[in-house]
Amino acid sequence: MSRRSLYGLYPYKSSMIGLENLGDPSGNWDIVETIGKGTYGKVYRVTNKKDGSQAAVKVLDPINDVDEEIEAEYNILRSLSNHPNVVKFYGMFYKSDNLSGGQLWLVLELCNGGSVTELIKSLLMRSQRLQEPVISYILYSALLGLQHLHNNRIIHRDVKGNNILLTTEGGVKLVDFGVSAQLTSARLRRNTSVGTPFWMAPEVIACEQQYDYSYDARCDVWSLGITAIELADGDPPLAEMHPVKALFKIPRNPSPTLRNPEQWCRSFSYFISQCLIKDFEARPSVTHLLEHPFIKQAHGKDVALRQQLAALIQEQQEIGIIMSLTSYRHERINTRKTLIIQSCPDDDLVNLEFLDEETIICHLQKRYDELQVYTYVGDILIALNPFQNLSIYSPQFSKLYHGVKRADNPPHIFATADAAYQGMVTFCKDQCIIISGESGAGKTESAHLIVQHLTFLGKANNRSLREKILQVNPLVEAFGNACTAINDNSSRFGKYLEMKFTPTGAVIGAKISEYLLEKSRVIKQAVGEKNFHIFYYIYAGLYHQNKLKAYRLPEGTPPRYIDSENCKVMQDIVSGKLYKEQFDAIQECFRNIGFTEEEVNSVYRILSAILNTGNIEFAAITSQHQTDKSEVPNSEALESAASLLSIGPEELQEALTSQCVVTRGETIIRTNTVDKAADVRDAMSKALYGRLFSWIVNRINSLLQPDMNICSDDLYGSLCMNVGILDIFGFENFKKNSFEQLCINIANEQIQFYFNQHIFALEQMEYQSEGVDASLVEYEDNRPILDMFLQKPMGLLSLLDEESRFPQATDQTLVDKFEDNLRCKYFWIPKRVELCFGIQHYAGKVMYDVNGFLEKNRDTLPADIVVVLRTSENKLLQQLFSSPLTKTVMFLACVWPVHRCGVFTVNVCVQVDTMEMMRHPEETTNMRRQTVASYFRYSLMDLLSKMVVGQPHFVRCIKPNDDRQALRFCKERVMVQLRYTGILETVNIRRQGYSHRILFEEFVNRYYYLAFRAHQMPETSKENAVAILQRAKLEDWVLGKTKVFLKYYHVEQLNLLLREVIARVVVMQAYTKGWLGARRYRKEKEKRSHGAIIIQSGTGRSAISRTHTVSLSCFLAWRGYVARQNLKQTKKEREEAAVRIQSGKENFMFSNEVHLIF
Repeated sequence: MSRRSLYGLYPYKSSMIGLENLGDPSGNWDIVETIGKGTYGKVYRVTNKKDGSQAAVKVLDPINDVDEEIEAEYNILRSLSNHPNVVKFYGMFYKSDNLSGGQLWLVLELCNGGSVTELIKSLLMRSQRLQEPVISYILYSALLGLQHLHNNRIIHRDVKGNNILLTTEGGVKLVDFGVSAQLTSARLRRNTSVGTPFWMAPEVIACEQQYDYSYDARCDVWSLGITAIELADGDPPLAEMHPVKALFKIPRNPSPTLRNPEQWCRSFSYFISQCLIKDFEARPSVTHLLEHPFIKQAHGKDVALRQQLAALIQEQQEIGIIMSLTSYRHERINTRKTLIIQSCPDDDLVNLEFLDEETIICHLQKRYDELQVYTYVGDILIALNPFQNLSIYSPQFSKLYHGVKRADNPPHIFATADAAYQGMVTFCKDQCIIISGESGAGKTESAHLIVQHLTFLGKANNRSLREKILQVNPLVEAFGNACTAINDNSSRFGKYLEMKFTPTGAVIGAKISEYLLEKSRVIKQAVGEKNFHIFYYIYAGLYHQNKLKAYRLPEGTPPRYIDSENCKVMQDIVSGKLYKEQFDAIQECFRNIGFTEEEVNSVYRILSAILNTGNIEFAAITSQHQTDKSEVPNSEALESAASLLSIGPEELQEALTSQCVVTRGETIIRTNTVDKAADVRDAMSKALYGRLFSWIVNRINSLLQPDMNICSDDLYGSLCMNVGILDIFGFENFKKNSFEQLCINIANEQIQFYFNQHIFALEQMEYQSEGVDASLVEYEDNRPILDMFLQKPMGLLSLLDEESRFPQATDQTLVDKFEDNLRCKYFWIPKRVELCFGIQHYAGKVMYDVNGFLEKNRDTLPADIVVVLRTSENKLLQQLFSSPLTKTVMFLACVWPVHRCGVFTVNVCVQVDTMEMMRHPEETTNMRRQTVASYFRYSLMDLLSKMVVGQPHFVRCIKPNDDRQALRFCKERVMVQLRYTGILETVNIRRQGYSHRILFEEFVNRYYYLAFRAHQMPETSKENAVAILQRAKLEDWVLGKTKVFLKYYHVEQLNLLLREVIARVVVMQAYTKGWLGARRYRKEKEKRSHGAIIIQSGTGRSAISRTHTVSLSCFLAWRGYVARQNLKQTKKEREEAAVRIQSGKENFMFSNEVHLIF
């Protein structure tokens, strides 16, 4: 069983697309440039190798991402793209690749005019509009395309301006058939609620709630009517609303009309009214609409109108307006004597003669007292936090840990980074470094050092890239780390950093994935803890720059979100330099990574707005009929927050103090109580910070993606290799543990399970299947605990989600549900303690306070807040609340279809769930609501899927004491951590076991240079594998049925020998090639100058002696004369040749030889 299948990662395989029947695109198409990104892959401009024509290709990478939407589009394009108003389909291709799993290439017509939406918006920016005949022509062409589809029983289901593209010749093309439906004789209607909210027909929306309802092809007619209004007004009706609200309004409101009907002819308004008849049974079909008077005015004039449209497109492209709208969417040295560079047997616990807990503890304490903070357990590194700066991380130390045998140097974090790097380059396989340990054990700093060393090993082509990568961690940690009771720089989110390398090992980029940001810290912190670092940095930085007023921040007292009775915030800001220095460092990080000044200013404004929002207070308004209404008494804080968010204060106050509910077609305004308004305020602050954090991570990824000149996009997925570094919050057990600690500890349970599987379970399974005799090691399997948390439907998280769906549920009913269903030894309810439960984690017992569990899991953000924030004039803020979040609550920036002048991209409908059950106006989505627990489950799956594809390397961080004191070693605390992390069992299995198992074929192909000549290709047999092992003088290896079993140090020795052999071969090849080149040059010269003389000297003398002895003397005299004449010229040429090839000896010998002949 492979590791991938062990974790249940089963790839989806297409049942409709026969990959084996698709051709390779490499023979027909060359990629020119990237022109856009979609959900399933990127879109490129390509050139046909045969005729030079251009097209657009959507690369679906990896192939496992193929699903029903792609199959639907493929089948429709393959069958129906032969219509002038449907985008042309040039074919589907399959590019096989063993590393990435292959790519599907969907090659389509390149539409250079952009979408009709872009055209109308560019005109409106210039106070112009489309003329009615042109609108008639566009709608006429779209109707013809839809008629072609409907006649073939296809419903488009996503007709809108962005899916009607234009060519520079004025052609009108329908695109994007990802959610199209195929009707059959047995099924003439459909009942799936899909589409883009503002364009969806009432009957399609109704299918979401009324499962017995259905619709036919005339839903496309409604969408075309909305598109007609879009062509006139620039936006669809209700565009100013939140899309969820729009879905409520469309079935209940009267049919929409033009914004200013008096500016348009009656025929146009009548056409729209016919398209927007709410009863679809009475709505005309596409065929009937083609005979409508407004449409008939385009009959017979299509050529002239086409030319008029082409001229309009050309005019807009020359002005450059369309291009500006492409992103618009409704996207050792001199150290202490103890730090000597020598290795000793004590470096590895596996080498200890006597092994028990006390021996290991004493050994670690002795090394720690000597500032030897690193120790090996086989190929696993133990890192004890020194709680002080050490001088063992300089560039000189980096040079020591570069491609050398591990035993040559003492244990070091750089050695682990080097092992991962060498493994990637040698075996062409992704690597993963998992850093684990308690909070405060030094995981974040270890991750910093690994990135530092990998950047050194990767030798980036330019210094700028190195600086960018090295400054990613400080920037992200300023926003994602905070001071807790046990750690001054605690990670409050999970971070997986992937460093990208070429096959030769050069670093070319990086990518971050972030998980489970603790957003609740923004609004409230436990006693003795602080908010995220960035809030203190920015307040101190602006204070010392005298810019607090510019960002409307109070000067006398700190904002409520960062104020604390136990922390002297203002004193630290005014008199201390730390916060100011950190602010300056963050500004430098922003600049070096590549953020623009406008982006940085927007970030500061949003952060300042969050701080001002926290200062907004609420007071109750009591009247005769209403006692639950609230208002904002401190309008200054409200106005400051609204100003920084670029929205109106009245709208913000209304969204905070009331909510809009649609019931039975009526809109009801409900006022919020003081407590409810405060909850809405805090929810808005959390949402602002969470989305801003995700945007920063996404922006970093875009700025650190591989250079197109170094690694082209088609090579990016298949040839680039990764080293991933996991830095996730450690196990936590505070005096009061809440929902956040539960999620953190479940994540740590999952990481511990992965460690157990890799170190113990998988190894023992392999021994048994290969018939290798190895004693089994007892270890604590935490799978039952994970099952208790994650299984469905009776796991703790599932029960939490179930209770969260009941409006009347309380924290007490949640505890009761847990007690009734979680009957196992790992869970208990303490007596005489209300609203608490206990969990026996792998790291120990933890008590959880259930207060607030349900509310934190729901994490509700009212739609009114989203609507208000989307009206902001701040472009970044608009983007934060217009783009959806992925299932792991990460910002999805590159999901929208991109159109620009001269470019065609395929619009992809994406199904995305967001925390606030909100949908983007340009998105087709399912209407489901997710909880924090659901997103947490998706995050664990996503994280594990990234980890299992690479070869793992483990770093176990240990906290020697709880007081963060240097050189203080608490045996009891260290013992506890060694026990629950399985270090003792790891020592046993690394001493007895075999960490590397390699197939005979792979082993012989990889290492045959060590026992055979380079030109030989030995048979990949067990015997040849044994010959290699014996020639390498290795001991204690074992042969299985199909594999060689090696200890961790065997592979290191083999790789070192292999590098030495290859280095010698390279030198020998260089010398040989040089010698052969010089030899060929000399021979060629000799052949040209004296070949004729030598041949005649040998053959002529023999012939004359046999037949013409009388004339021999005469002939020799003549030949001597000729030779002497030639010799003069030859001497001159020899001198020149001697200078060039420095072969004076050969010239001397050749001269003597000539004189002897004559």
